[in-house]
Amino acid sequence: MENEIAKIISFYGALNRSLTILEIWRLLPASVRAENSLSTIIDSYGEISLERKKQDLLADKKWKKFLKYSRLFSFIPFLEFVFGAGSLALGNVHSDSDFDVLIGAKFSRIFTTRFFTMGIFTILGIRRKRLDHKENAKDKICLNHFVTEKSYCLKPPYNYYWQNLYKNLVPIYGKEEKISEFYKANNSWLDFEPVIADYRWNNRENFLKNFLEFILGGFFGDILEKILRYVQLRRINKKLDFENINSRLVYNDIELEFHPDISRIEKILKEV
Repeated sequence: MENEIAKIISFYGALNRSLTILEIWRLLPASVRAENSLSTIIDSYGEISLERKKQDLLADKKWKKFLKYSRLFSFIPFLEFVFGAGSLALGNVHSDSDFDVLIGAKFSRIFTTRFFTMGIFTILGIRRKRLDHKENAKDKICLNHFVTEKSYCLKPPYNYYWQNLYKNLVPIYGKEEKISEFYKANNSWLDFEPVIADYRWNNRENFLKNFLEFILGGFFGDILEKILRYVQLRRINKKLDFENINSRLVYNDIELEFHPDISRIEKILKEV
């Protein structure tokens, strides 16, 4: 257990994030916690720093803003769940942080889901675009990962960064059974016991979402999905930088993932 604790502290130290005892306990592999007790680490870890308290205050403010935006997800057809991800979920926020999300879409409607999601957040001016950086990206939604039930099990490498990133996912919208299916699909490498009924999670649906799913659930919806697939893949192929070897890019009928530059992740892993 001591080695696991050391790795956790080292990893979050590289993210400039100090942890509480309970956070360390939660991030330990489930198999390690099963063989130990919380009391075994209480005496070996001190109080949180002033810098951590300031970071928590900023994170609280950002969560409040993000949760206001998150209500919009209940209007999007074929969207089955949404997780808060990235720096907000990890807790290592700064003033210019954006809001990363992981979105679950119905299989055979992933491009329709992405179209409506991008459309709504673009019209409202709160979607982070590819060229947005620093203050231009501040408090905007980064729509960089869509999965379907056929891609719930995330692709390797299952390194320490991705393990911690997905352990810290926060369910903010969607059906509990779908969220549970996602965690179950990744349990073999996460070794984690999630909490779904967080105060930030809701499963509200509305008439517009149900109406659009009814209208677009049949033949007309199949045609629209094919059109949106063609248009979006053409734009993706035109815009992405395929010469960047430090990238994690997936775009097909079951998953859309756009992490164009993961060099920072590799740098952090070297420090753990």
